[in-house]
Amino acid sequence: MAWVVLILSGVLETVWASALEASRNFSRLWPSLLFVGALVLSMAGLSYAVSGIPLGTAYGVWVGIGAVGTAAYGMVFLDEPVTAARLVCLLLIICGVIGLKLLH
Repeated sequence: MAWVVLILSGVLETVWASALEASRNFSRLWPSLLFVGALVLSMAGLSYAVSGIPLGTAYGVWVGIGAVGTAAYGMVFLDEPVTAARLVCLLLIICGVIGLKLLH
């Protein structure tokens, strides 16, 4: 169960990071509220996950999911550049996350 919560918390990290950008420095109400809600839930999920997963593994997986998710969101919805180098780097992060899971 800890792994499921950790993965969902990583996805919520993508949500709060994306909402942070959309809040325009907290000048827009709904994205700002989404940011706060997703941040609280993401941190609560990470906190729960570390009760069953070592901290270093849990944090690495959480950050990796959030980083890849946020970068993908930026490329798909915010017209950020999609280059082979960026995709390879994201693939390396994914490999690292999978490695942390398998070596847990």
